[in-house]
Amino acid sequence: MFTQGDEAARFFLLLDGYIRVERLTAEGDRVVQLHIPPGQLFGIARALGRDTYPASAVAAADCVMLWWPASLWDAFEARYPGFSAEVHRTVGQRFEEINSRVMELATQQVEQRVASALLRLSRQSGRQTDSGVEIAFPITRKIISEMTGGTLHSVSRLLAAWEKARIVESRHRHISVRDPARLEALSRTGGGAQA
Repeated sequence: MFTQGDEAARFFLLLDGYIRVERLTAEGDRVVQLHIPPGQLFGIARALGRDTYPASAVAAADCVMLWWPASLWDAFEARYPGFSAEVHRTVGQRFEEINSRVMELATQQVEQRVASALLRLSRQSGRQTDSGVEIAFPITRKIISEMTGGTLHSVSRLLAAWEKARIVESRHRHISVRDPARLEALSRTGGGAQA
């Protein structure tokens, strides 16, 4: 949709699909900050007092969206009282999610962070299938490592152990949470696939 640092020329409403928000560090490493589900505004740099996008927005699945030129922002705020309320709600939700992620990075082991990320994604976008609650968009182990600050090796090792223990199932870039209670326990305490 747009790239970090681009002029914030538009703002968007996601009608269907999922958007992955990611930033590049000065060293060129990608950090996945969050996923945006349908029904939310995004590209709202103006609400942050910015004229450039602070991160990139990438389709995590096929998307349908509406967009408006940034020049209409003030008119939307003046004409539609619900618009300002929705922008404030969205900024608050994103701030809370990023704050939670910072706390996870500062206080949890990689196993807890990966378990928390999978639970969060299954709750935000999960759909019930025969194999559990499937995250509704393709997600790779690399993306999970970029979300959690873990190495690709660590994430791969954890997911393999959790698959063996039947906590999660991974197929064709789709992950299903088979045992949410055990994954919840891992998110609180870590302790290996036997927890």
